[in-house]
Amino acid sequence: MFQRRFALAAIALFAVFAAVILGAGEVLSRPALRLIGAPPPDFPAQIVRLETGPGQFVAGWFLRGQPARGAVLLLHGVRSNRTQMLGRARFLAQAGYTTLLLDLPGHGESSGERITLGAKEAAGAAAGVDFLRHQLPGERIGVVGVSLGAASAVLANTRPALSAAVLESMYPTIEEAVANRLAMRLTWVGAQLAPLLLWQLPLRVGVSADELRPIQKIAALGSPLLVASGAEDRHTTWAETLRLYDAAAQPKELWRVEGAAHVDLHAYQPAEYQRRVLRFLAKHLRDEGPS
Repeated sequence: MFQRRFALAAIALFAVFAAVILGAGEVLSRPALRLIGAPPPDFPAQIVRLETGPGQFVAGWFLRGQPARGAVLLLHGVRSNRTQMLGRARFLAQAGYTTLLLDLPGHGESSGERITLGAKEAAGAAAGVDFLRHQLPGERIGVVGVSLGAASAVLANTRPALSAAVLESMYPTIEEAVANRLAMRLTWVGAQLAPLLLWQLPLRVGVSADELRPIQKIAALGSPLLVASGAEDRHTTWAETLRLYDAAAQPKELWRVEGAAHVDLHAYQPAEYQRRVLRFLAKHLRDEGPS
């Protein structure tokens, strides 16, 4: 009798966890749409809308910089929007760079019925690169991507290769990203339930886990890289960041942000962030070398 009750309790507990995971799949893939509107007065950008496919588009702000100074595409993290990148865009614009801030598909004012963790968001990154190349022929183009934005840039794998890429807090594989997040909320038990969440990917968002492994594409990116992550990040651990860095081709740089978790690295260490990013972009977008 005791064994039967124990088995029933275990089944009931697993059913509760399964229901939580199924609900999490719905919540995490739900689009994060919101009205953004006009840029702030101190950032006099043009509002743009770029097509990514039939009836699909990404919205953003475009601010032209000084000629022959380079251009930077800015891509935000999951469930955020272009406003997350405004601080970065301000200091880049002050340095003379042309900037393009986009809402990834399923975010902000862009179209999209689901968040796809980088698979379909990559089309937004590609559209941004194409737009910059059309607007600024001959200019060198770079990208700064945060978490989902970084993964989207890598998965887009645009050709010709970008002249520079800053990749912040990017997951190596979707399997690890999901397991880490579940473990944070449900301890080790949650990590064991990761396959239930991954199983939903084709059903909910029309992509497979095989399409969401930036570590397999980072070597082919063909861009000089600055890889940055927080030393205390539990969403993407430092060991995972090291694996990403090791998989990338040269030239590449690595920045371990001491004390930082999965946070906005620019907000966490603004002065050091600006120093490192401006130095990196000057080297690869302007041939100015170290300063």
